[in-house]
Amino acid sequence: MRPVVVKEKQLNESQIHAVEDEVRQAKTMDRDIVTHAMKQSIAKLNPKVMIKNPIMFVVEIGFIITFILSFLPSSSSSIPGWFNITVSLILLFTVLFANFAEALAEGRGKAQADSLKQSKKDVFANVVKENGDIVQVSATDLRKGDVVIVKQGEMIPNDGEVIKGLASVDESAITGESAPVIKEAGGDFCSVTGGTMVVSDEITIVITSNPGESFIDKMISLVEGAARQKTPNEIALNTVLTSLTLIFLIVVVTLPIFTNYLGFQIDTAVLVALLVCLIPTTIGGLLSAIGIAGMDRVTKFNVLAMSGKAVEAAGDINTIILDKTGTITFGNRMAHTLLPVGNETIEQVGKWAAISSVLDETPEGRSVIEYVKTKAISYNREIAEQGDFVPFKAETRMSGVDLQDGTKVRKGAVGSVIEWVRSQGGTIPKDVNQKADSISKEGGTPLVVAVDNRIYGLIYLKDTVKPGMRERFEQLRQMGIKTVMCTGDNPLTAATIAKEAGVDEFVAECKPEDKIAVIKAEQDKGKLVAMTGDGTNDAPALAQADVGLAMNSGTTAAKEAANMIDLDSNPTKIIEVVGIGKQLLMTRGALTTFSIANDIAKYFAIIPAMFTLAIPQMEALNIMKLTSPLSAILSALLFNAVIIPLLIPLAMKGIAYKPMSSNALLGRNLLIYGLGGVIVPFIGIKVIDIIVGLFI
Repeated sequence: MRPVVVKEKQLNESQIHAVEDEVRQAKTMDRDIVTHAMKQSIAKLNPKVMIKNPIMFVVEIGFIITFILSFLPSSSSSIPGWFNITVSLILLFTVLFANFAEALAEGRGKAQADSLKQSKKDVFANVVKENGDIVQVSATDLRKGDVVIVKQGEMIPNDGEVIKGLASVDESAITGESAPVIKEAGGDFCSVTGGTMVVSDEITIVITSNPGESFIDKMISLVEGAARQKTPNEIALNTVLTSLTLIFLIVVVTLPIFTNYLGFQIDTAVLVALLVCLIPTTIGGLLSAIGIAGMDRVTKFNVLAMSGKAVEAAGDINTIILDKTGTITFGNRMAHTLLPVGNETIEQVGKWAAISSVLDETPEGRSVIEYVKTKAISYNREIAEQGDFVPFKAETRMSGVDLQDGTKVRKGAVGSVIEWVRSQGGTIPKDVNQKADSISKEGGTPLVVAVDNRIYGLIYLKDTVKPGMRERFEQLRQMGIKTVMCTGDNPLTAATIAKEAGVDEFVAECKPEDKIAVIKAEQDKGKLVAMTGDGTNDAPALAQADVGLAMNSGTTAAKEAANMIDLDSNPTKIIEVVGIGKQLLMTRGALTTFSIANDIAKYFAIIPAMFTLAIPQMEALNIMKLTSPLSAILSALLFNAVIIPLLIPLAMKGIAYKPMSSNALLGRNLLIYGLGGVIVPFIGIKVIDIIVGLFI
């Protein structure tokens, strides 16, 4: 017993060490990102950089003015010298905190880019010339249209499509998935990505991108933020915030005219403090970080968004178009039940169905064996293994086995097996077609089981709906999103699957051009539409949709037409993408609400402090009962600065999102971030005032 215990203990310790190493590496990476962000926050103080954020640029100008004033003696000012330098330092840290938030978001993207660059090491390619000669060249010298041979153990030098051969390809450098995938010429699985590795066999590919235009190049550019452009919503919000800043700037600049008329002066540092407290610095400092972090969350989900606009559009989606096969259902028809015909028994049907499937390696054949096993139906496996397997062919539409004693066992399409039985001189039971029609009406596929000239029964194959799909569609319904299932099945089968899955609508016998018609019909109603696809025939619809999510395993045409690519090739991920988009929009809206609500509390802090001495009646506005005018101004400025780093985690992670209607979400966010944006500053400023009051 003792050796077993020691072995288990050693295994557990090694696992613990592995976990500890991962945690240690993660902490080191996070520490490096934070250190880099701190350095960048100082580098971003360059006015050429700051002017891109007008709100924080105004704060930086305020810092420069108050910093200069702190070294200029003024006999007319009633403000002590230390006040100017204190205000300037608070304003400096306000700008640094905003820069830190943006640099931290960018740093996470750069960390991802560094890992991607590891796959872009020096690679050579075997190029096939027009005369048939093979020449080895650097991958950087490849051009679109070049033909390259890639052998086992070699890295695919650039994006391309397989034109000859079949191979297993390790795409873990791109997708993180360790299991290799099959790539072959023709069909929808011929696309290969530069930086992936051929682990078996040999393929010939034609290059589909020039240097700097490959899939990895695009990923690096996007996650580093080099290709990031502000989205229309972001530009609109930035315009509103800049307009507010301009209005408050005009108000503050003209304020001394009125105060001089009333017979008193306001110090420049106080005016700067008033301006900074009135403009929406909180959201101004976090706006870029929210957008970058939104893209980062999508990338971490193994989805490559071609632009921030696509992520935002996902948040506004009203309709999702989904393929049935592989998205709503598994796509593999599985044995659901056995139906005997005539006077046959279910044991007889199960016995011959299993014998016909022993050598059948298709998913359907494997499912028949599993079903018979679960029903404890006995059959002779050895006689099937000793027989001659008859594979399925498009011409015969059936498969089976010829046993050594001359018995022929078949399973296949109803019409094909009936015709085969008749050719053997057999008769057809009356209930065969009736039961086959019944299976079809329920959304299944009937296979007839026959031995020589005798039909024993039918196998009911069912394309099973993925677990949890009904619940996920219900969540989408609560969010006000309509789901439409597109399938090539007949209307009866489509209706059955749609009812079981819980989709809102379905389109039966759907062809690729029908998908475009469905998308346009929804868009004509003012709806935003999302869809998934992987084939060349899906490309037009992916391009037409507001959000097109292409599968990485799909064709180049599909990936070029889409504005998002799922590296895991999981069509159901469109639902998560919609959630991330909504989270991005909600985070931006919530923090904007919080920032503007903050101004109310800061107004009650700084306005009484400025005017109480000259206008005693203004004391009525000092509802927080702050210690002194100077303490009130500094407390408001300090809160204004400190709230930015405190909100960075929320900006990076996004606010908690729960599926519910738009009105319910609006009400919840107004309550939490609107009312909270008023209450939190009142408490925060009062606490800071108590602390500041101890020192002045």
